[in-house]
Amino acid sequence: MSIRFTTKARRRMVALTVVAGLALGVAGCGGGGGSDEKPESSASASKNSGSDPSTQEGTDEPLAELRGESGLILTIDAVTRDAGGFVTVSGEIKNDGAEAARIPIQTRGDETEIMRHGSSLGGATLVDSGSKKRYYVLRDTDGRPLATTEMPRIKPGESIPVFMQFPAPPAETTEVTFQLPSFAAAPIQIAG
Repeated sequence: MSIRFTTKARRRMVALTVVAGLALGVAGCGGGGGSDEKPESSASASKNSGSDPSTQEGTDEPLAELRGESGLILTIDAVTRDAGGFVTVSGEIKNDGAEAARIPIQTRGDETEIMRHGSSLGGATLVDSGSKKRYYVLRDTDGRPLATTEMPRIKPGESIPVFMQFPAPPAETTEVTFQLPSFAAAPIQIAG
């Protein structure tokens, strides 16, 4: 019993550390370079596309907002490609409703291996329409999803940080569709 509690506590701490590290990394990559010069090669692309800043440019705008059941809103703040061959999606789930809400059980997906490990965001997928592939949340050697697990009931107006890790699509793939059961789907850009 003590070992199980310690393992769960470590897992939560690792998840919290990953989310905090990603948040610091995104904040550290923000603007403020000190130089007022703009590169000539990208100036025409910026003028043609209008104002569409990304999190890399130091804005606080989320990459996507997905509405779910009971007033829940999943805000995706960062989608980063890591050198280890995976993509990490991080953000938060906020309760925008009038009553306390739980994350729907459908978000864990319907795979037997993931269902054994309780509530999670293990049912999330990334869809690469160009190469017609779907990427599922990675799992550890025990079959646990590499995603936020054991989410508490969320009080009105409160939010919890969340993350999910996927195998990385090919380097030339920069846009995928993020899907999470019981939430709307949304296109997202992969940074890095």
